[in-house]
Formats: sequence, C-alpha cells, structure tokens
Amino acid sequence: MKKLTARLALLASLLTAALPALAEQFSVLLFTKTGGWHHESINAGVTAMKKMAERHHFKLEWHEMSSVFNDERLKSYDAIVFLNTTADILNDEQQAAMERFIQSGKGFVGIHSASDTEYEWDWYTKMVGRTFHIHPAIQTAEIDVIDRTFPGVERMPDTFLWTDEFYEFGAERIEGLNYILSIDESTYDPAADWGKVKGKGMGDFHPIAWYHEYDGGRAFYTGLGHVPATFEDKLFLEHIYGGLYWAATGKGMRK
Repeated sequence: MKKLTARLALLASLLTAALPALAEQFSVLLFTKTGGWHHESINAGVTAMKKMAERHHFKLEWHEMSSVFNDERLKSYDAIVFLNTTADILNDEQQAAMERFIQSGKGFVGIHSASDTEYEWDWYTKMVGRTFHIHPAIQTAEIDVIDRTFPGVERMPDTFLWTDEFYEFGAERIEGLNYILSIDESTYDPAADWGKVKGKGMGDFHPIAWYHEYDGGRAFYTGLGHVPATFEDKLFLEHIYGGLYWAATGKGMRK
C-alpha cells in the first residue's frame, strides 16, 4: 500500500510538472499610502481589487510602504495603481524610479484622490493630468459617457445617475488628455466653500475620467471612488478594469 501511494504521488507530481503554467495576464502594484486625508473607501477598494485580480486572472500585490519604489522591485510590474493616495508619499529616489518605470513603457492608474497627491512633483501631476482643487458635499448627479472607444464603458448607459464626491479640478497640466466621462453640473450643486478655498464648479465641461499616453507609457485616471459602496458597483469596477487593462497592456481600445 505504501509503495502504491508513493507511486501515485510521484505520478501526480510528474503530471503537474507537465501541465503548462497558468501565468497571470499581467502584474499590478496596488499602492494606498496616504500622507494626508485617509479615505474610508481604501479598505473596500483593496478588497475589490483583489477580487478583480481573481476574476480577470492578473497578479496583484498591495503595498503601503514607499520602499517598494525601486528599479529592482518595480521591474516585475506592468502597471501601478494609486488608490486614494494623498499628499507627499515618495521621496526623490522613489519618484525617479517611478519615472523610469513609466518611461520603460509601463502603465499608471489613478483612482479618486490620486489627483490630491504629490502636488510639488511636476512629472506626476502631468501624468495624472489635472489636480484636485475642491469638492462639494456628496451628491447624486448625471454622468455622461463621452468616449466609447476606451475599454470599460461598454455597458454604461450614455447618461446615468451616480452618487459620489465630485472633484472640481484645476486646469489641464498637459495637453492631449482624452476624456471618457463628464458630469452635468446642472444636475447637482457644485458650489463649495472651505474658507480660504472656494469652488463653484467647472462650467459647461466638467471631466471626471480621462487617459493619455505619457512619457513612453500610459496613464488612466478616474475621479470616482470616494464612497466605499462604489467599489461594489459593477459599472464602476468595469470602468476601473478597463483603464487598468489598457494601462498594463496597451490593449482594449475600439475603433
């Protein structure tokens, strides 16, 4: 019996070794470090991203330590996701490593307060495309899909109701941003007053998601994702995965 068991175990190991490796599609660094406001939705976002990695068969590693930003560690990833990061989170050496990562043809995804991060790092703010200025209270508004060539919006209606913390952004930090979603400001109250900082909205055109090719790589940003329950919404998760898939692989665009 022992000999039979040993032979069966050996046969199983040989069969396993002969099977092709089920390699993941691509590898992603999920980064959630905060130097300022810490969003409650980070926890929900991490959970959602882990499930997304299982669903779409990609490798995901979650870190909050900036020390991961070095050439040796970053070379194993195809894309970096900044999920609700805030303020200053990388030193000069770590910033340089991230720049080289993008310049090597890799991708970046910024979610919500990724635009409220590293204001003094000119290269980063140009990669994100716009920086956060202010936001009003959480409200419901109408969002319009304005670009159906980008992946992740296939099942979104042309216009749909959405509840979130809608950022007002500053001017474009770089030319060539391709806008995916915009908010109809006539459907909510965009006014905000924080004392020294005030906001009244962005007017007729209020973008909330965009993408562009940047410094040899690819960058996608969405301003949605403040409310924790957002990360349970199928449309939002498809939106995130579409951006991530494009950022990591360069694929998914439709003509």
